[in-house]
Amino acid sequence: MAKAPIVVIGAGISGLVVAWRLKQRGIPVLLREACERVGGCISTQSRVLESGEWRWEEGPNSFTPTPALLQVIAELGLGEDLLLADPKLPRFIYWDGYLEPVPLTPTQALGSRLLTLGGKLRALRGILGFVLPPQSAEETVREFFTRHLGSQVFQRLVQPFVSGVYAGDPEHLSAQAAFRRFVSLEQTYGGLLAGSLKAPRAKVSPPPIPTRRGQLGNFRLGMAQLPQALAQQLHPELACGWQVKQIQPLESIQTEQGYRIHFHTPSGLQTLEASQVVLTTPAYIAAQVLPDNPKVQEALMQIPYPPVAVVALGYPETALPQPLRGFGHLIPRAEAERQGLRSLGTIWLSSLFPGRAPQGYHLLLTFVGGATDPDILHLTPQERAALVHRDLTKILLTRPTDPIVLGEKLWPQAIPQYTLGHEQRWQQIQQHLPPGIHLCTNAKDGVSLGDCVQRAEHLAHRLAAVS
Repeated sequence: MAKAPIVVIGAGISGLVVAWRLKQRGIPVLLREACERVGGCISTQSRVLESGEWRWEEGPNSFTPTPALLQVIAELGLGEDLLLADPKLPRFIYWDGYLEPVPLTPTQALGSRLLTLGGKLRALRGILGFVLPPQSAEETVREFFTRHLGSQVFQRLVQPFVSGVYAGDPEHLSAQAAFRRFVSLEQTYGGLLAGSLKAPRAKVSPPPIPTRRGQLGNFRLGMAQLPQALAQQLHPELACGWQVKQIQPLESIQTEQGYRIHFHTPSGLQTLEASQVVLTTPAYIAAQVLPDNPKVQEALMQIPYPPVAVVALGYPETALPQPLRGFGHLIPRAEAERQGLRSLGTIWLSSLFPGRAPQGYHLLLTFVGGATDPDILHLTPQERAALVHRDLTKILLTRPTDPIVLGEKLWPQAIPQYTLGHEQRWQQIQQHLPPGIHLCTNAKDGVSLGDCVQRAEHLAHRLAAVS
């Protein structure tokens, strides 16, 4: 039976960073992954067709270059492969049958056709602090932003943003959990504008790679370059094809704290022994394998993960507006209902990063499903691709054309939802979690790539301090 002070389960970005940082500090660690590849939901695909080479993402399609993430990229030697999209590229909302740019400055907001004059005045009133107090101890995202900025801003800007980040339903998401910074501004300073002006700016060291505000990142060969580079640093500590079955405490007669972790592997059942166990799996998997603890397992199982499908379609430039320049578009649910659309939004991937589509073509990455449309789970891949093409035909195409169907990926349980009571659930989990078990998951306090890296860095630092 192999033994190690620390065993990390799950080789997504969180598990890879935790194990890598521990190894750098000279702490023996073993990393095990259920799949045959690393990266978790990070999955880059490519195809070479007669038209040329195509490259797209089945999971996260880009990232905000946070300082912690840039530090990892620099240390791995990926700086030369880092791609940063032009921050001036517009984002669009599909509203009233048109693609309207998202206003990013006060001047743009005044001239925007997304909001009526009444909607703009209502938002201004809230920004200046003329806001009623909350009617409940915990507000939904809809309640919080409608109270502050009005129904138009919520419906036409906040709601599609929630769909794009969480694939979530703002009627059920907790504002405190999903938009903690905004809620904190009100609680601490009395309003959003007052808080943005009064809140102290955190002192951050210059990042190792210069970036500009608003940029999004990817890599020359796609997002998968990052987990693959981390995996190369973790041989022989890393093994794939190890599916965790159960975590058991060591027998009570043993004086030292520890756990036996049982796995299904290609060579049969295997067992590891460790003093500390890090679980970076989704909450519902952690609940199934943790030592018998009903309070922790119940709280973990209450975190929903709706289905999301990602559809990659290619089109000739002649079928689309000239030029197709921007980050992409999101579709408010009210507009989707009026127009008979089901897509959440589309990333104009070939407009963002080079090497994604052959010359003369565009690659569009569309997301469907989420908390507001879970029935997407019951469609076939062909049906999902067809409905995406139908939506894009209405929104983008200037002449009828058949798409190049590059790929379709269904995530039956995709993004964790921070629904009402989320923070109370995590308090219960932390209170009753067995000693020596650590959860490092995007079901906790942030779903972005930068959040995952920051969380993993903090955990690795804590573990190193006690090892």
